[in-house]
Amino acid sequence: MKTIEATNFIEQIINEDIENGKIEAVQTRFPPEPNGYLHIGHIKSMLVNFGTAKKYGGKCNLFFDDTNPSKEKTEFVDAIRRDIQWVGYEWEKEVYASDFFETIYEYAEKLITDGKAFVCDLSPEEISATRGTLTEEGKESPYRNRSVAENLQLFREMRAGKYADGRKCLRAKIDMSSPNMNMRDPVIYRILRCTHHRTGDTWCIYPMYDYAHPICDYLQGVTHSLCTLEFEDHRPLYDWVGIQLGFAPKPRQIEFARLAVTNTVMSKRYLKKLVEEGHVHGWDDPRMPTVAGLRNRGVPPEALLDFCTKIGIVKANSECQLSYLEACIRDNLNENAERAMAVLEPLKVTITNYDGEEMLETAIHPLKPELGTREIAFSGTVYIDRADFSLDPPPKYQRLKEGGYVRLKNAYIIQCDEVVKDENGEVVELKCSYLPNSRSSNDTSGVKVKGTIQWVDAKTGVDAEIRRYSYLLKDAEYAGQDFGERMNLDSEHIFHGKAEPYLAESDDGKQFQLMRVGYYKKCQSENGGLVLSEIVSLKDNFNK
Repeated sequence: MKTIEATNFIEQIINEDIENGKIEAVQTRFPPEPNGYLHIGHIKSMLVNFGTAKKYGGKCNLFFDDTNPSKEKTEFVDAIRRDIQWVGYEWEKEVYASDFFETIYEYAEKLITDGKAFVCDLSPEEISATRGTLTEEGKESPYRNRSVAENLQLFREMRAGKYADGRKCLRAKIDMSSPNMNMRDPVIYRILRCTHHRTGDTWCIYPMYDYAHPICDYLQGVTHSLCTLEFEDHRPLYDWVGIQLGFAPKPRQIEFARLAVTNTVMSKRYLKKLVEEGHVHGWDDPRMPTVAGLRNRGVPPEALLDFCTKIGIVKANSECQLSYLEACIRDNLNENAERAMAVLEPLKVTITNYDGEEMLETAIHPLKPELGTREIAFSGTVYIDRADFSLDPPPKYQRLKEGGYVRLKNAYIIQCDEVVKDENGEVVELKCSYLPNSRSSNDTSGVKVKGTIQWVDAKTGVDAEIRRYSYLLKDAEYAGQDFGERMNLDSEHIFHGKAEPYLAESDDGKQFQLMRVGYYKKCQSENGGLVLSEIVSLKDNFNK
């Protein structure tokens, strides 16, 4: 097996293992727990696990860590499969921790037989109280020195369901004076009467993750167990289990920095809270950082992988600006999304000196002339966005004002001659005139205007529900503040606008740049009406 030119510290380690003859082929695994939906942080983990295996011509399994049945569901398993495939990865094998429950149990009996594990009667609270602190040693359990025979009998009785939940547990016998708290006789099995999504009620005891993790890696043939940095302190226990059980070759755990993004909830607990309390419409709400939410929002998976690739694989935790992610999404959509027009808050414009109808030509994509052009209808009445007109414009205002000129994109220059208001003084209509010889493709008017605005023809335009989103988390963060206090409860804004019929006729899910508005995905409402859902704004706040 050949090494590759290393681009990060993980590849440097793998190259050393290859050169030293420790491995013959790279085997990794992507190990989500099916207790929720994947989020953007998991895409980085996919890139690390699937991507690393692919670079070395190796294999990557999809491994479900299903050792906690109280939080796990088949719904989440199905969602995880769907998300991985959408991102573009395929796994070698689909494996579950529950596939190995019997073997994991047998290994536990081996630890007992070897004097490396004991059944403890202390409650979870008592165990926590006797663990000690970072500066004080823990206290040994009074049950630590039970005989092998007694421990085996009690453990088998635990499996048989003789004891209530929490009455007993199995603990590894390591070192209560260890400076690493994870090594102070950790619990490796607990009693838990809960129906498992795969094994049903077969088991009433379940292994703890830190114990099951190295065993499952070994049984899959994993060479490098690539984990996020919070597992670094757990690595000594990972190695201890492998050494005590005689794993050869023993998998090697390597930790990398997890993905953290500003203004983004990355905790499954808080994401679940958002869903259950109705702050969002579900796990796939476009505001959610879940993979399902990003997919529903219309974010291209290639943009997410590009983002994760650019931020790199490093050892130290840091926080990435959300504007950087948005810049990657924007770059992808700018290159690939077709252009169209819509207005969020329609303001009627009557062109008093135009009495015909015509079809105007516009590029499907200005950066891709090979895609050709399409036609848009133009008549004597159009809608512009209310934000593009001002009764009291500031200095250097370049959009439409009374007596002023502006160009309608791909059409003509118009001048505002009269402003029509209702009884409340609200502007309801603009009466304008156009310059006949100012058509975009053949302008001989000699009139120079700085402002160009989008518009929708009144006769052919269609009603559109246009959804705009802001961040789920507010910018401000203070010491001791949790996500709940930073939550932005006004993050979805709905406009009832007008759009080109071309948008309504397009396939659901298609991405567009709505000129001067933003990047949007075409959807349909439950009643069949046109919905345009924001993907990302046009404005780039990232300082490249």
